[in-house]
Amino acid sequence: MSVRPTPAPGAAAATRTVAGVLAEAAEARATVVLSGHVNPDADALGSTLALAEGLRRRGARVLATFPGELTLPASLGWLPGAEGLVPSSALPSAPEVFVSLDAASPGRLGEVAPLLDAAVTSVVVDHHASNPGFGTLQLIDPGAPATVTLVADLLDDLGVTLDQQLATCLYAGLAADTGSFRFGSTRPQTHELAARLLATGIDHAEISRRLFDTAPFGWLGLLSVVTGRAVLEPGTGAGLVWTWSSTAEAAEHGLPGEQLEALVDVVRSAEEADVACVLKGQDDGSWSVSLRSRGGTDLARIAIELGGGGHTLAAGYTSTLDREGTIAALREQLTRR
Repeated sequence: MSVRPTPAPGAAAATRTVAGVLAEAAEARATVVLSGHVNPDADALGSTLALAEGLRRRGARVLATFPGELTLPASLGWLPGAEGLVPSSALPSAPEVFVSLDAASPGRLGEVAPLLDAAVTSVVVDHHASNPGFGTLQLIDPGAPATVTLVADLLDDLGVTLDQQLATCLYAGLAADTGSFRFGSTRPQTHELAARLLATGIDHAEISRRLFDTAPFGWLGLLSVVTGRAVLEPGTGAGLVWTWSSTAEAAEHGLPGEQLEALVDVVRSAEEADVACVLKGQDDGSWSVSLRSRGGTDLARIAIELGGGGHTLAAGYTSTLDREGTIAALREQLTRR
């Protein structure tokens, strides 16, 4: 017999409240709109798709989306239910319920954010420590290793049985946000949930291969260039290693801009630095900044100071300064005590 992991007391109460609201909406066949954050990762997308399918099974009228152009990288486009995503332009202006998933702030919802106020009820489901709390109802647990763990609890409270379709979406998010269970956010309950998901018969090896071990050949060329210009600054804070790339450079290697997201997990391997940083130049001239820490630096604090957010060990923000100005602002924050 599988055992359901026990969430934190506060999260358990919030889960029951949110699940009750969603159950009422489903029974009334109300319209529920769900959205992950802009440029969704496996956690945001897996959370959205799993909860959307669960609510459909309960009878709700569900529309699932994410902000921006409705295009997914090959590493995520195969997730069950992704083909049913709708563009944000097709959403009702005032749905009965709007659910934000894995978005640390309203800004991460892009053009979908107005639904937080327009919906009769808006629900925020998230695990980012920097989340200030927004929407009508919040299920926010910074101790959760991934938003999919909160969605799994909601599905349980909704009486939705986990099967291979749901488990595939949930496992993808769980494996991605825990770094294949390597990150410090991994708890005993994390492995308990993973065991429940594996028990449905999912091919976890294939899921991991698609998420982490599959990339176009051009990725090797881009990786060579970007890691070749990495800079180590041992005297900056607890140590900084950083590099940069851009969507234009990715295109030169035949790659979509989303491929840049994986760079920080390569750069972070430098043992001399506590903080790893990758600056990703966007088409509009801004820099999307990804940060990772080995444990000696509170990145959530730094990202918030610089206009972003995230977790203690993984965070990010957007900078409109030039490249040198962007890295200089980060250096300043890292050297503050």
